[in-house]
Amino acid sequence: MAREILENKRKALKINLNEQIYGTFAEIGAGQEVARNFFTAGAASGTIAKTMSAYDMAFSDAIYGAEENGRYVSSSRLEKMLDHEYRLLTDRLVGAKYQNRRFFAFADTVTTLNFSKTNDPHGWIGLQFQSEVGGNPNSIIMHVRLLDSDASLQQTVLGILGVNLVFAAYFYIHDIQTMIESLADNLASGSVEIDFVKLNGPIFKNVNERLINLYLIAKGFSSAAIFDRHGHAHQAKDFLYKKDVIILRTKYRQKSNPNFDLFNLAVDQFKKNLGVKDNNLLVMIEVLMSNALDDHPVLSNEDLEYFAKRAEEMSATGNHILVSNFTRNHKLAGFLSQFKPNNVGISTNISNLRNVFNSKNYGDTYTDELLAYVSGMFSKNVKLYAYPYLDKTNNEIITTENMPVSTAAKPLFDFLIQNHYIMDIENYDERFVKTV
Repeated sequence: MAREILENKRKALKINLNEQIYGTFAEIGAGQEVARNFFTAGAASGTIAKTMSAYDMAFSDAIYGAEENGRYVSSSRLEKMLDHEYRLLTDRLVGAKYQNRRFFAFADTVTTLNFSKTNDPHGWIGLQFQSEVGGNPNSIIMHVRLLDSDASLQQTVLGILGVNLVFAAYFYIHDIQTMIESLADNLASGSVEIDFVKLNGPIFKNVNERLINLYLIAKGFSSAAIFDRHGHAHQAKDFLYKKDVIILRTKYRQKSNPNFDLFNLAVDQFKKNLGVKDNNLLVMIEVLMSNALDDHPVLSNEDLEYFAKRAEEMSATGNHILVSNFTRNHKLAGFLSQFKPNNVGISTNISNLRNVFNSKNYGDTYTDELLAYVSGMFSKNVKLYAYPYLDKTNNEIITTENMPVSTAAKPLFDFLIQNHYIMDIENYDERFVKTV
């Protein structure tokens, strides 16, 4: 049976009428949009102990402490807000009047679109809450990107997101997939991207963090998820900003491990060519989810568990992991460019280039497709490191020198080779070259 999606005001009112749910709203940067939804729904005195908004940095620092990196729209600032407000609740609201309450502290720190429309509207939203009276707190933290082209619309979206989060924590907590998908209830498609969710606390002790963030991709809330070498999820901008990033792309349900011998050569070449230092280098393995989504628009739990397991296996090799739905290299390059990396290297089998630079794979749309690929890739400070494959028919190793290229694409391909946008991996051992 399909889940009934309550209208936003009904969600807020249902929370307000629940005598157990009681807490604080602390909001920075986009108005008190979430608290406003609860006030306008009615019966807010049953839910709201306090609302506040410390917009001035001096006030904010005096309450929550200064941020070492100077960033106020950050996970660090959000966690300080949640901890401070929740501690005040439990310290001050004692006695018989509050003995049956399940306390919560809601917080957000957000930047909406500025007047000149030159910034990146995004924010951190979180809830620290008791799932049972007197219990230890749990937390849900998420990062969102606000995609509407108007600041007032983004404020409206933020208000809806906040209500959805509080409602999900109290009414969908035992069905994690429903809890996650309900975060986008009553929101128009394309208005928001939810690209990171972190869960903590006793109620979530058996929840797989990788599965949660992969579910965001499966539901279309996000295009990628990042996991460090220990398997922990990270928000993309925090992880990738101003880094030197090299990525090896791998296929959906690829049975064998990636060709690390050739990839290690690509990493060495990337560092040497661009003067990359180890302390700023991020080496990543990408696991593509896109083919699975094409075959099954709604992924099963089994599919998600496969990707979670694959991410874990790749993490065990000592590399960071990117799981994505980027069908083509230039889509990946566009994603990375949001985070202002110093340099980007993409390592891929040359057979993928063979497909791109041959018109028979595209028909009448070839010119448009090729230009979209090249401009999307190489305008983003990207170098492509192509590793060879063995053509078993002719027992020949294929590199950029002998790769088949359409006549119409040959001048553009030669330009990219001559200007070192596309480079063969050097000094490889022919024993490690595989067929495709």
